[in-house]
Amino acid sequence: MRFAQLAAVGGFAVAIVGCQSPADVAPGYPTPPRGTQVDDYFGTLVEDPYRWMESLDSPAVEAFVADENAVSIPYLESVPSRERIRSHLVSLWDYERFRLPIRRGGRYFYRRNDGLQDQDVLFVAQSLNAAPRTLIDPNTWSRDATDSLARFEPNPAGTLVAYSISKAGSDWNTWKLLDVATGDDLADRIERTKFTNVSWARDGRGFYYSRYPQHPDGTADDTKQVEVFFHRIGDRQSADAFVYRVSDHATRNPYAEISEDGRYLVLTISDGWDSNGVYYRALSDPAAPVVRLFDEWDALYRYLGNVGSRFFFLTTRDAANGRVIAVDVDRFGPVVSGKSQRENDPIVEIVPEQPYSLDSATLVGGRLVLQYLEDAHSKVSVHELDGRRVRDVELPGLGSAIGFDGEAANTETFYNYSGFTTPTTLYRYDVATGESTLFRRPDVDAELDRYETRQVFFRSADGTRIPMFLVHARDMKRDGTNPTLLYGYGGFNVSLTPWYRNDLVVWLEMGGVVAIANLRGGGEYGEAWHQAGTKLDKQNVFDDFIAAAEYLIDQNITSSRKLAIQGRSNGGLLVAATMIQRPDLFGAALPGVGVLDMLRYHTASANARQWSSDYGSSDDEQQFRALRAYSPVHNLKPGTCYPPTLITTADHDDRVVPWHSYKFTAELQHAQGCDNPVLLRVETRAGHGAGMPTWMKIDHIVDQYAFLARVLGIP
Repeated sequence: MRFAQLAAVGGFAVAIVGCQSPADVAPGYPTPPRGTQVDDYFGTLVEDPYRWMESLDSPAVEAFVADENAVSIPYLESVPSRERIRSHLVSLWDYERFRLPIRRGGRYFYRRNDGLQDQDVLFVAQSLNAAPRTLIDPNTWSRDATDSLARFEPNPAGTLVAYSISKAGSDWNTWKLLDVATGDDLADRIERTKFTNVSWARDGRGFYYSRYPQHPDGTADDTKQVEVFFHRIGDRQSADAFVYRVSDHATRNPYAEISEDGRYLVLTISDGWDSNGVYYRALSDPAAPVVRLFDEWDALYRYLGNVGSRFFFLTTRDAANGRVIAVDVDRFGPVVSGKSQRENDPIVEIVPEQPYSLDSATLVGGRLVLQYLEDAHSKVSVHELDGRRVRDVELPGLGSAIGFDGEAANTETFYNYSGFTTPTTLYRYDVATGESTLFRRPDVDAELDRYETRQVFFRSADGTRIPMFLVHARDMKRDGTNPTLLYGYGGFNVSLTPWYRNDLVVWLEMGGVVAIANLRGGGEYGEAWHQAGTKLDKQNVFDDFIAAAEYLIDQNITSSRKLAIQGRSNGGLLVAATMIQRPDLFGAALPGVGVLDMLRYHTASANARQWSSDYGSSDDEQQFRALRAYSPVHNLKPGTCYPPTLITTADHDDRVVPWHSYKFTAELQHAQGCDNPVLLRVETRAGHGAGMPTWMKIDHIVDQYAFLARVLGIP
């Protein structure tokens, strides 16, 4: 079928390209003007013809978005199987879901969704078995349900809840306070925050939080660092007490947490993903100084809790896979981590490094619960505070266990367990006895026993052994004809572990195979695995993904024309860079909200500059040359036949700004040398993905699967 010719929309002309078949439909694309911007990087001249797209609010950019949607939306809506995909996805989505409970002051707070509610609802109950009461229902906040409950934190007594609201998916949040007894909001409002937690004073009189400074017009300035403030209940934000700022480093951000006993304010200093600092202040003396406990930026340190003056941390210091240490701050004072001090090292090792990665840890019920990853699936053990192993937590199989938060004096905690074909199930766990009790099990309308999960291993270009999960029908034929969705991320220490997703079940029921590759750059095998996919070694991630695709083809699971690749954010970069390097290898590409202009990503915000710990920066000559070698916007070659591509983003994304996707789309449509379609679908009421309402999630998945059904020729 030929795509109908479109009139010029929003001021851009439309070029019409012929097409050959229903699977190879090349629609007419907008032809946005190419500017003359050229940048000089260490003597290398780099063209940036779409620099004007960085002015996101300009009429020209708004017209470009409208033109692209005018092409992509009709194309996607014309796919014959689209409504069948939607109908089945809706039926799979319609089941009751719960998130992990939080206990405060004897009350339990948890989120629940009855199935197709656009936003989860926050409930409170007097006991686990008591009838819950609705506390916050975000579904009433906006007509299109794009306002969402981002975070919530009850005070220690469970009488007040601080909660934050995100509008249209923005990372910017407004915090409010709610009286649990009445369900009414207080007058308090906190603005100019992103990514911050709140930490309540033990007496409930207020909380600590981090906020950005403001421009003269009162708007937030996220080009600067955050500062820590204390908000007293009932005060205006303008009266909040300043607590701390980092004054000796321009990119480091402090975030505050009060120790559970109320004795200390612990400040985690953030700057990137491979190291951090930890400071503290004793709260018993208002004049007490801030002590720089860990300030060498030699490793990651995650504060777990304290017993008196003894602080416990998960750290990668001298342990790429992680270990647990303790420091008695009263006895030793500030820690100096230079090697010359090791004979007087105040660090005490509690649980040594293991052969597998220590992904997370908590201090609950007077014990340590350690969550390891062994070949990218969960292994959980319980230890005494002196490090002695008590037991392993028995898990149902090859899956992911997440949670185990709680109070140091209370042995009750909760965790959820999930697998690719095991819907997320919640358990109550008693740290003292080791007993797991079922809390909530979902009832999903799918024949999940028809599918199996296997873990395979393959070799990357340099010989590194890479794991990958395969999910498919038990009777799958190895004849090279299976539509296969290969998903990856490969960055920022993020681990891809088995997790239930409605969309993947739909793909399986469409006759597809799911492949999840655990690439370098992630955290599956500790910090060394992470670092092997960063900065000058980022090409390893793309090599791993290419090797995963070649394995699937070599094993006769699929073929190039039946193989689609998918990733979001850093995974969007992965998909775009890989499809450019090996356009012959894939039948379709789905880069979502991707970081795609690697020479200018750091100019978008202070938050984006933090990504240089993984990517490096074009401000450094050696790192520039590495970035230039794979940056998707800069490596497209005109006349090359690239695979069918659906690029997705959102115009309210203030984390990975959408001009990445705009530039890449324009360059790819300009370079495309065959009739394979290149589409940009821009959601105009969403951000990076957090808080997206159910209807929008379903629309987003339906768009992608309809596209794949068409271009891969799925019946």
